[in-house]
Amino acid sequence: AFLLFAADTLASLWLSGSLRRTARGALACLVLFAVGSAILVPARVAAESAAANVSPRDIDAALTTRLAFVASGDARVDEVSRQGLKSLSRVLARRTSLTPGDPVGIDPARDELGFYPLLYWPIVASEPQPPHAAIAKAALFMRQGGTIIFDTHDALASRPGGPPTPEAKWLRALLDGVDVPELEPVPADHVVTKTFYLIDGFVGRYTTGATWIEALPPAPTDGGPRPARAGDSVSPIIITANDLAAGWASDADGDSLYSLVPGGERQHELALRGGVNLVMY
Repeated sequence: AFLLFAADTLASLWLSGSLRRTARGALACLVLFAVGSAILVPARVAAESAAANVSPRDIDAALTTRLAFVASGDARVDEVSRQGLKSLSRVLARRTSLTPGDPVGIDPARDELGFYPLLYWPIVASEPQPPHAAIAKAALFMRQGGTIIFDTHDALASRPGGPPTPEAKWLRALLDGVDVPELEPVPADHVVTKTFYLIDGFVGRYTTGATWIEALPPAPTDGGPRPARAGDSVSPIIITANDLAAGWASDADGDSLYSLVPGGERQHELALRGGVNLVMY
């Protein structure tokens, strides 16, 4: 902007004859370039310094949309997350206008979260809690428009009205102090059930676990549609127990990599449709 201003000023001086007739024009030239150097050189140094602090991984993430999972520290669980998100990315590329890059595992304490619109966070109760800085970054990510899917994958172990599972306790400890909105089981009329496919719920390796999402405003008593929410109307947090990643994971031929409960190709397809809806949402 400054260079354009300087060029315009010099052109005006030239057309008016000031540069040709007086030494004042030459002085104006020197002043403009001196000021320009004072402004542009520190700005360039600051830009180069900032670029030096950005990792190639972050630059790549900024240029290519990718699904990401939080690395739990358990190699088996992290491999399931990677396989599931990779399979879901292939389905998104085939069925939608989105062609994501390969999924990545991230560490909230170290990596920039803002490049990823959606994070899949598998809960492993045997792993230690992440540091406070990582939890604070995750909370900021959710406040600024990102969505985190917390998956406890404990649908077979949890009982309605029973004591919380170790995974549920771990997640409660993680979210203690985080500004979590009021949650409710995904309603049948929620937009997330119809963003791409019309579905009844979100299944993965299991089908019996509930999926929780930010509570919508109460439905009007006259039976009309629920009022729209403020903001972008996208829940910052989704909690499920159905092991979504294992339900998504498939080989190159599209066959499920893991045994599903109760099982069948239909369950695998419904799991993928739910994943597509979550990404579109």
